[in-house]
Amino acid sequence: MEPLNLSFLKLTSSCRLFFACVMFLTCISLVSSASNMTDKLALLAFKAGITEDPYGVLSSWNHTTHHCRWYGVTCGRRHSRVTGLDLQDLKLSGSISPHIGNLSFLRVLMLNNNSFCHEIPQQVGHLHSLRVLQLFDNTLEGKIPRNLSGCARLTRLRLGCNRLVGEIPVEFGSLLELQYLSLPKNHLTGTVPSSIGNMSSLEILSLALNELSGKIPSALGKLTKLKSLAVGLNRLSGTIPPSIFNLSSVTLFDIGVNQIEGTLPANIGFTLPNIEIFSISSNRFTGAIPWSISNATTLESATSQFEQTLRECASFGPLKQAQSMELWF
Repeated sequence: MEPLNLSFLKLTSSCRLFFACVMFLTCISLVSSASNMTDKLALLAFKAGITEDPYGVLSSWNHTTHHCRWYGVTCGRRHSRVTGLDLQDLKLSGSISPHIGNLSFLRVLMLNNNSFCHEIPQQVGHLHSLRVLQLFDNTLEGKIPRNLSGCARLTRLRLGCNRLVGEIPVEFGSLLELQYLSLPKNHLTGTVPSSIGNMSSLEILSLALNELSGKIPSALGKLTKLKSLAVGLNRLSGTIPPSIFNLSSVTLFDIGVNQIEGTLPANIGFTLPNIEIFSISSNRFTGAIPWSISNATTLESATSQFEQTLRECASFGPLKQAQSMELWF
């Protein structure tokens, strides 16, 4: 038998390598295609839950246009996976489909200022890449899903002006990247979880216009980046923990219309040097206003903010872009 030609062996080896590469790239293409189809089907399921679309914005959600070009949809450049869904301010009605949880690359979900009803689906908690969740100013009901704590990369969680009930999940304390926790004007009960004090990145905490009771936890004094503390118009009692008066970064402090008692510390004007809005009205405080308050040269208002919150929930007109609204919702 004659020995095999060496060049033939090299050619055979090269062919095998070539076909292996082709098969690998084909598999990658098929997986990518399947993933994109998953996203498309999830979006179509979301559309199926919409009962009213007065502006007709979802008419672009059809089979003749790639889903990455649909209104309100943003996709990543590399794999064309859905990374953003922005459908705010469109007067949409309906429910949020549980299939939203299949958008595994979703980073931004903004459905605020519409008329979405029923519950927030538990599947939202499966969106582990989610960073912004804005569902405020709808008619959402039921409890806040506890598994939202699984969205560990959340920086903004805004669920105000809905009809949510139950307690604030203690699991939220694990959201260490959260900067904005806003749940005003709902029907939330129970206490303010002390676990919120673990949110080391928190800057805005708005829990006003609910039915919260109990004391303000001293753990909130650990929030060294906090700028806005709004817990007005609840049923809170007890005294304000001294540690909270040492949060020098706070610019808005509203505990108005509660059952809080005690006196204000004599040095409050020095410990809250950046305060702009300070509201303690309609509580059970005793004693005089400390003279040190004159040191707070940035102070603009010392009245309760809850009336403004009511106006903004009722109508998102010119107030929508106001700085004060950003501190609330």
